[in-house]
Amino acid sequence: MSGVAIGAAMGVLVLVLLVLRVHIAMAMLLSGAIGYALVSGWNPLLNYVKTMAFARYSVYDLSVVPLFLLMGNLASRGGLSRRLFRATNAFLGHYRGGVAMSAVGACAGFGAICGSSLATAATMGQVALPELRRYRYSPALATGALAAGGTLGILIPPSVVLVIYAVLAEQNVASMFMAALVPGLLAMGGYMAAIAIYVRLSPGSGPAAPRMGWPERWQTLREVWPIVAVFVTVIGGIYGGIFTPTEAAAIGTMATGALALLTRELSWEGFLQAGLDTASATAMIFLILLGADLLNAFFALSQMPAAVAQWVLGAGLSPMLVLVAIILIYLVLGCVMDSLSMILLTIPIFLPVVMGLDYWGLNPTDKAIWFGVLALMVVEIGLITPPVGMNLFIINSLARDVPMKETYRGTLPFIVSDLVRTALLVLVPGLSLWLVHALN
Repeated sequence: MSGVAIGAAMGVLVLVLLVLRVHIAMAMLLSGAIGYALVSGWNPLLNYVKTMAFARYSVYDLSVVPLFLLMGNLASRGGLSRRLFRATNAFLGHYRGGVAMSAVGACAGFGAICGSSLATAATMGQVALPELRRYRYSPALATGALAAGGTLGILIPPSVVLVIYAVLAEQNVASMFMAALVPGLLAMGGYMAAIAIYVRLSPGSGPAAPRMGWPERWQTLREVWPIVAVFVTVIGGIYGGIFTPTEAAAIGTMATGALALLTRELSWEGFLQAGLDTASATAMIFLILLGADLLNAFFALSQMPAAVAQWVLGAGLSPMLVLVAIILIYLVLGCVMDSLSMILLTIPIFLPVVMGLDYWGLNPTDKAIWFGVLALMVVEIGLITPPVGMNLFIINSLARDVPMKETYRGTLPFIVSDLVRTALLVLVPGLSLWLVHALN
């Protein structure tokens, strides 16, 4: 059996194991080890494995991951999400659908200091769902808006998945953050527009809340200015070249922890639990990375990614047709896999294909950055699509009286918004690249 055939067989094995509910890290480690041994033998496999962990974990850029995870956990347990929601609700809540818009805006703000979609959905769901119920929002709109808003957790930088992509694609982490900022803000605006259209088509689904006076509004702004300062320091420091991403993450984590402790929202028990949660999440991500490394090393030996890229280039297919096919594959995979797993499993195969085609005359670096943001946006759609949309399950676990089909129905306007934004990013790469060029 040829290396390419073995590569294809192991790729199928990974998917079969995932369908059988085997953890993604174990599925990739097992498939990669079997494939590596079949292509090169057991001794080369053991020689590779003995240095694999050190080679991966010694990459400096990965130090950002636990720091941003800790910053998000401290923000979750420190009551910062509640302050963000109060501030956005003070200015938007009196419009029809305004409380749901406030939840989306707070998700974007929380994502700027969190970096995780699942954490954003869980935290903001606990904060905003009671308010949405109090103002008698329809169950579909309330749960759908929170599930979709949670996806902003990794669209708005800093983003853990963007860091992983930057490492895989050998791109600058700061450039990836710059590229994701405008599409992330467009996502927030698109979701708010979807809510505005929803409540006009179904007027009773999103009643307006009472208008707050300016004294109350100023009070909410005073409560959130330290959070804004943390975001400006972290992201502004990275964009301005003052800090490296790791330094910025360390400063942001210390500032978030200090803020949560000074406001007495975070107990010492909560502080310790945030550390334990960060360690658990970091271990899980790093184990998946290890599995992806072994699988990708096997794929490189099998020559399957190169063969796929060569076949696509030789078939004379339109570059746009190839890109649409990749997007459709991501949408299908999103129904059964989480975003990090999809990125780790597919980038080694899809990126060489995209890099070998011409898209709008982009140079290799711009093309890799543009495709990374596009892939991130598409895999995030998977978090709100059935049957395994992780954000849907998180929000539904908080609203157990809402049937899952209602939550599915509530996400449809936001999925439409996602598809429109994806089309815009495909057709106008400058949406993700102009800030990179402006600040470099």
